[in-house]
Amino acid sequence: MLLRGFLPDHYLDADSKNVVNLGMALIATLSALVLGLLIASAKGSYDAQAGEVISMSADIIQLDRILARYGPEASAARQVVRRTALALDRSWSEGTSRSARLDSPEFRSGATSFYEKIQELAPRNDFERLLQSQALQTAYNLGQTRSLLLQQAGSSVPVPFLVVMVFWLTVIFTSFGLFAPRNPAVIATLIVCALSVSGAIYLILELDNPFAGLMRISAAPLHNAIAQISQ
Repeated sequence: MLLRGFLPDHYLDADSKNVVNLGMALIATLSALVLGLLIASAKGSYDAQAGEVISMSADIIQLDRILARYGPEASAARQVVRRTALALDRSWSEGTSRSARLDSPEFRSGATSFYEKIQELAPRNDFERLLQSQALQTAYNLGQTRSLLLQQAGSSVPVPFLVVMVFWLTVIFTSFGLFAPRNPAVIATLIVCALSVSGAIYLILELDNPFAGLMRISAAPLHNAIAQISQ
C-alpha cells in the first residue's frame, strides 16, 4: 500500500492491473500446490512417527506377556523391561528432546540388558524355546523401531520449498496491497488472510517436529503399556 504512493499513475491502470492479476493467479496456483504438498509431507511424517510410538508401546506389552508366560525364570528380564519403560516415560514427561528420550544412557543400557537376559534363559522344552525366540524377536522389533525413530529426527520439509513458498506468498500479498484501497475493512481482511496463511505454515512446522511444541505426539500409548505391564 505504501509502494502504491510512489508509483506513477500509468503503472496502475487497468491494463497493468490485468497483467499483474494474471501473474498472481499463476503464482497463487503454484503456491497452493506446494502448500498442499508440504502439508501432506509433514502430516505423513507425523502419522508415521506416531504409529511407531504406538508400535513400540505394543511391543513392550507383548514382550512382558511373553516373558510372563515363560515363568519365574524370566522375572529378571521382566523387571528390566519395566524399568526401561519407566525411564522412557519419565524422560517423556520431562519434555526432553527425541534423542534424550530414546537414546539416553539409561534407556540404551536397559534395552541392551533385557535383550541379554532373554538370551541367558535356558529353555527346558520346545514351548520355552518358542517363547524365548518370540521374546528375542519382539525385543529386536522394539530396538528397530527405536532406531527408526532416532533416524527420523531430521526435517521432512525441505527448507528451499519453505523459502520459495514464503517468497511467493509475499509477492501475492504485495500485489493485493498494490491495487487495494486503503481503508480499515481492506486492511483487516488482508491481516486476517496473512494470519491464516501464516497459521498454515506454522502447522506444517509443528507437524514436522512431532516430539516438541503444541502438537507433540501423545505419550498415552506408553502410559497404557506401563499400566498393563505393572499389573
